[in-house]
Amino acid sequence: MQDDKGLVLIYNDAMATSRRDTADSYTQRAHKEGYPARSVYKLEEIQQANHIIKPGDTVLDVGAAPGSWTLYTHRMLLKGNGTIISVDLNPLNLNPVPPTVTAYVGDAFSKEIREKLTSHGPYDAIISDAAPMTTGNRTVDTTRSEWLAEQVLYLAKEQLKTHGNLVIKIFQGGGQQQLLVEMRKLFKKAKTLKPKACRVDSFETYLIGLDKN
Repeated sequence: MQDDKGLVLIYNDAMATSRRDTADSYTQRAHKEGYPARSVYKLEEIQQANHIIKPGDTVLDVGAAPGSWTLYTHRMLLKGNGTIISVDLNPLNLNPVPPTVTAYVGDAFSKEIREKLTSHGPYDAIISDAAPMTTGNRTVDTTRSEWLAEQVLYLAKEQLKTHGNLVIKIFQGGGQQQLLVEMRKLFKKAKTLKPKACRVDSFETYLIGLDKN
């Protein structure tokens, strides 16, 4: 995706090709349990600590590919009783796509896709593991991550139900404190959490908004 700042973005970090892709216990576990990526265990920890999603919810997953968060939400949280709307620049790597899921390929923040997302809302929860394509320049990467996080927060302001919950990934140093200030105006509670499943050398963290006003 390219935004109006000229930033070329990708919605997930599972496609990176570097030493960080070396299989570890989380990667091996994800493979055994049928998930496309190890990121599923980040959502698992976030859910266990905060109860973001419950059966029957309508959930929006922004930056969903390859599909681990979507699949976990379907399997473990909704258990067939609810709806997931997934969007990413890339298609989900799920075969088959679960019956609870409606998947869109495209820019979640474009007018065309945004209208489609709106047609399914409002949402009980919005979750996002979206990340920019990294350059190795931390200032550039955190700026891109902040921009993505801001866009997801705008979606939440528009599309999240009263009492709804929000999860957004952001790179540390990418304006998370300012975003937390904004989230605390929107939610009864807002905080950060870095799940244990994050890689040791990762500077990602998650912003969590609970109980939208």
